[in-house]
Amino acid sequence: MMIFMGTRTKKQQGDCSRGPWRVLTMVPAWLWLLCLYFPQAFPEAQPTELYVEVPENYGGNFPLYLTKLPLPRGEAEGQIVLSGNLSMAAKGPFAVDQESGFLLVTKALDREEQAEYQLQVTLETEDGRVLWGPQPVLVHVKDENDQVPHFSQAIYRIQLSQGTRPGIPFLFLEASDRDEPGTANSDLRFHILNQAPAKPSPDMFQLEPQLGALALSLKGSTSLDQALEGPYQLLVQVKDMGDQASGHQATATIDVSVVESTWVPLDPVHLAENLKVLYPHHIAQVHWSGGNVHYHLESQPPGPFDVDAEGKLYVTGKLDREAWAEYLLQVRAQNTRGEDYTEPLELQVVVMDENDNMPVCPPRGTPISIPEFSPPGTKVTKLLAEDMDAPGSPNSHVVYQLLSPEPEKGTERSAFKLDSISGSVTLGALPLHAGQNILLQVLAVDLGGAEGGFSSTCEVSVTITDINDHAPEFTTSQIGPISLPEDTEPGTLVATLVATDADLEPAFRLMDFAIEAGDVDGTFGLAWEPDSGHVQLRLLKNLSYEAAPSHMLLVVVRSVAELVGPGPGPGATATVTLLVERVMPPPKLDQESYEANVPVSTPAGSLLLTIQPSDPMSSPLRFSLVNDSEGWLCIKEVSGEVHTARPLQGAQPGDMYTVLVEARDADEPTLSTSVTVVIHFLKSPSAPLPTLAPVPTRHLCTPRQNHGVVVSGPSEDFDQAGGHSSYSFALGPNPTVQRDWRLQALNGSHAYLALALHWVEPREHVVPVVVSRNGQMWQLPVRVIVCRCNVERECMRKVGRMKGMPTKLSAVGILMSTLMAIGIFLILIFTHLTLSRKKDLDQPVDSVPLKAAV
Repeated sequence: MMIFMGTRTKKQQGDCSRGPWRVLTMVPAWLWLLCLYFPQAFPEAQPTELYVEVPENYGGNFPLYLTKLPLPRGEAEGQIVLSGNLSMAAKGPFAVDQESGFLLVTKALDREEQAEYQLQVTLETEDGRVLWGPQPVLVHVKDENDQVPHFSQAIYRIQLSQGTRPGIPFLFLEASDRDEPGTANSDLRFHILNQAPAKPSPDMFQLEPQLGALALSLKGSTSLDQALEGPYQLLVQVKDMGDQASGHQATATIDVSVVESTWVPLDPVHLAENLKVLYPHHIAQVHWSGGNVHYHLESQPPGPFDVDAEGKLYVTGKLDREAWAEYLLQVRAQNTRGEDYTEPLELQVVVMDENDNMPVCPPRGTPISIPEFSPPGTKVTKLLAEDMDAPGSPNSHVVYQLLSPEPEKGTERSAFKLDSISGSVTLGALPLHAGQNILLQVLAVDLGGAEGGFSSTCEVSVTITDINDHAPEFTTSQIGPISLPEDTEPGTLVATLVATDADLEPAFRLMDFAIEAGDVDGTFGLAWEPDSGHVQLRLLKNLSYEAAPSHMLLVVVRSVAELVGPGPGPGATATVTLLVERVMPPPKLDQESYEANVPVSTPAGSLLLTIQPSDPMSSPLRFSLVNDSEGWLCIKEVSGEVHTARPLQGAQPGDMYTVLVEARDADEPTLSTSVTVVIHFLKSPSAPLPTLAPVPTRHLCTPRQNHGVVVSGPSEDFDQAGGHSSYSFALGPNPTVQRDWRLQALNGSHAYLALALHWVEPREHVVPVVVSRNGQMWQLPVRVIVCRCNVERECMRKVGRMKGMPTKLSAVGILMSTLMAIGIFLILIFTHLTLSRKKDLDQPVDSVPLKAAV
């Protein structure tokens, strides 16, 4: 907060509450408030205190002028009034000279009676109105060494125990001096003036000068430890003025009795835990034979122990051995300053155990995994129930008993065995299976299982884990036979095989499949998902009946993980038998459909058209009509010629009649094809149809040469007699014919038929040529044999049997005659040899020449 303030005129300065502002300025609010406060709180400045010092026991003349009072000038009509903490009666020690204004003392002052005087001086009128003051005055009496120090006792008596450490005070002298504290007058020093007797050493003791602490010297401590001496009497002095030679002094006597040390070691104390007694309970006693002793107790670890002023040790509460089994107590004998007279005594407190703790089972934790089919005796776990009672005692001796699972009824076999002493759990003779979760319950009892002991139930979870001991097996070992046409597309699913694995662990159920035998060229393949037991057998390549009419595939399934135990059994293989079906193409005709223009007056038996296979060298066909509803047509079964079966009664010009012709393979009746034959009915001619000159069979060679076939119209007699217009020639409506052949009119009665393509299949072709004139048309079949060309660009024709060339029968006769002659010749030779041998055997022995010895 800020307040606007300004300067004032010279007359207004010094007064913060009146007058107009001339110039405004910003000043802090606290400064403005302070300006308003001071004139009211301190209307006039207070005089400072006047300090005056007067020597104690002044021996000069009185009154003694001390100081001139600071009275105001020009105030002569008033009188000086003196007041203070002492009555200002006529016998008072202080007065004021009215004329000179001096403060004076009228008699000697004693500092020990009063060290300071608080006075005040005022200037007042007769009616008591204060003109000036009050002026405070402090009169201090300056000390002098007029007091003699005094001991608190004239004779000090103290017992000194052997074993007291040197330099440790066993007596503190007390003396006082009434002079002013903190000055040399009251600064006391202590000294030993005399020691009696002065043996074994004159300086057996030492006295601390300032504190008055009496202690054994190093020589004195050694002498007391060797032999018991004393008593000793010490004359001691106290003097003021510090270390100065002058000063007042006083003496006192100290009687020192030397006693034998009673500070002896303590035997261990045995206390039962949870002791039911009244506390505090006394357990031991210590005693320091010297005087001015204070006992101090320390416990490690801290425990409920205490010691009193007489050295009695107490236990103040119950002890728990499980918290601390032992305590080490240290008892110290100390002076008033807390310094040890000698080494502390140690007391061992042993807490005796009682059975107040039950066995504590280990935490249940995660289940213990045991592989299935583990042999009996396999270690499962070891229970260690902790008992907080004393180790090695019956209270902490824990034994174990198996509660669950219990052995099978009627047998002693069990899944687990328990060692009652060590707590070790092993597998028993009863087999366990994968996937079992078993909770073991074991009773832990202390006191070695004796009556009255505490017990706890321990639990252990055991899980029987799976091992890869089952080989995967197919659900079906024989599949098929499966028939597949040889034109089956690659990628086709042939069969699906299913395999199972009795293991529970998913990792052990992963399978791998392979075709072990029967698929050398990789015609088939397997496909499966990694975690699936279904495998698909698919065709990868085209089948061939001629190469392999059947396939026998051996498919094997294996476990991906390493198998434990016996290897795969027979179920790990499956045999898939496949039969390849031979696919015969259906018969193929030379046209996709057939058409013929037939006048309605065509007589029965007339040839309309011929249906023939596209390949003359193919198997023979057998033809039949399927839907000749009117019975107008008939077809020759072998040649495929379609004729009219009866007159076309009921047929109208412009109508169409469609029949279906079925062609079957003579060797394979199951193979057949069908083709439509469309008959277009024409108007009957008004004149008899001309006689078409038969076209003889011609030969054309391929590749195409510049040769053709001349197709002629009706005979000249008919043409001349009729005198009609010329004929027109056209190829039949078959697209194949129009593609392979070209027809060119030469004149009104002849046309030229030639090959349209560079290459036409060598065989006999029937080319339909449609001849029309004056709205009448008829079809002329032209037979052409297409053959291969030789080097002379002529047809290569099959040569017949040459004249004079032997027949098969004559060749066989010649061969048989030759064999008979050879046989007769061999018979004659063997007969001659046999007769010669018989003649030699009939001669005498001596006529036979001897053989020379070798």
